[in-house]
Amino acid sequence: MSPNKTPPRTPTDAPLTRHEGKSPSGDALIIGILLVSAFTVMLNEMLLGVALPTLIVDLDITPSTGQWLTTGYLLTLAILIPATGFLLRRFNLRTIFISSLSLFTIGTAIAAVAPGFGVLFTGRIIQAAGTAALMPLLMATTMRLVPPHRRGRTMAMVTGVTAVAPAVGPAVSGVVISQLSWRWLFILVLPVVLTALALGVIKLRNITRPEPVKLDMMSLTVSAIGFGALVYGVSTIGESVSGHTPVPPYFPIAIGLLALTLFVRRQTVLQRKDNAFLDMRIFRTRAFTVPLLVMLIVALIGFGTMMVLPLILTNVAGLTTFQIGLFLVPGGALMALVSALGGRIYDRYGPRPLAIPGSVIWTGSLWFLSRVDETTSVTALLAAYLILSASQALMWAPMTTAALSSLRAELYPHGTAAFNTIQQLAGGIGGAVLISAYTIGSHAHDAGALTLPQSVSAAQATFTTAAVIGCLAIVGTLWVRKAAAVPQTTVPDASDAFVHDTAPQPAPSAATD
Repeated sequence: MSPNKTPPRTPTDAPLTRHEGKSPSGDALIIGILLVSAFTVMLNEMLLGVALPTLIVDLDITPSTGQWLTTGYLLTLAILIPATGFLLRRFNLRTIFISSLSLFTIGTAIAAVAPGFGVLFTGRIIQAAGTAALMPLLMATTMRLVPPHRRGRTMAMVTGVTAVAPAVGPAVSGVVISQLSWRWLFILVLPVVLTALALGVIKLRNITRPEPVKLDMMSLTVSAIGFGALVYGVSTIGESVSGHTPVPPYFPIAIGLLALTLFVRRQTVLQRKDNAFLDMRIFRTRAFTVPLLVMLIVALIGFGTMMVLPLILTNVAGLTTFQIGLFLVPGGALMALVSALGGRIYDRYGPRPLAIPGSVIWTGSLWFLSRVDETTSVTALLAAYLILSASQALMWAPMTTAALSSLRAELYPHGTAAFNTIQQLAGGIGGAVLISAYTIGSHAHDAGALTLPQSVSAAQATFTTAAVIGCLAIVGTLWVRKAAAVPQTTVPDASDAFVHDTAPQPAPSAATD
């Protein structure tokens, strides 16, 4: 039903968007449960990065094959997250939460007992399917429950999940792999996720009202084809140089771009009936689109770096998996600290004082890493990594908050779905691009076992590529502004699926769009 045909909102249908004061303790509990659960599942995104050298040997695979354990995970998220706008409208919060975490648990159990690469890959895909809805659910709920003047601090904590959890994953992986089999990366997660699931079942209350919207299978199909073909094509660029790919990379890339074009056209038709997977009207706002593009660059390089860095630390610096785990731990902690401090600055001054210097320092640290060779000390590498982590945190939360704050409340589900889709797609492509740069830069017929000179060449090619792409983030941050307070419409959109389950709030006297 289109907005101009929707009957006026009654007091009991008041939107769950708060603008004044502090959030009630019940709202904080909801956000807390979602936050802990999202952190647990997203920790697994980059969990196999440090384990890649071990998996290459144990499973007898190449780096390009092994990176699909992470790229496939990110790709699945990119395919499914566009559908979360539909899920947030069609099902209530408890149903989405319990189903998502249960699916993740099944995938984790399968991966833990996998006899080979095929079953392990299947477990990872099921894990990703369970992860897809949790971050959009967390972000959309937070944007509705938290008043605008406190969003910087709260969203810094929320977006810290997407930044810190993947950064902590390799550190945890390094410590575990140094002492136990790679299977324990999944075995140790099981009791944690089961505890989170039980906590959600007991404590989480429903705050959503399901709507009778229909799943558009054509949108889901072209989305899967588009994102899948695009990331597959990019991921095979490195291997195509040595003639190891069944088809030239440009072929699946072209198919992916064509399918994504069809996806966009399909959404513009469906949004006229308020039934789009992804409402394209969110991209009409520059205050949303510019931060989104900056985050695409940051996620592309951020996720890609975390996939390649363990290979470089192993082959160039000569670190063991345990040492790599210790190496990566401070980066995750620093990102959390900088995100928390940056949230307060955002609330007062907006995103530019954080994002502009952050982008310059971030790109500079990538350029420094592009000069790495066998004489570079571990101390210098650690300093560069910490600067890279801190400067990335200066951009991550401000870009997310600035983009989503520019939207009306009824577009939050679509905005969070778009943001998370782009982020995960960029992560998948980033891993593929940097692994390809690593493979091409090694000048080796088989990138699975490199000599020291080949490893140095591969490392320099990887971070040179990252630094060049990172320059685009500097340009983007110059155009970012803090979004003005957006008047929230009182005419309910079909995507407005949130209602408070306690005392009804009085509706405003006039609608503003």
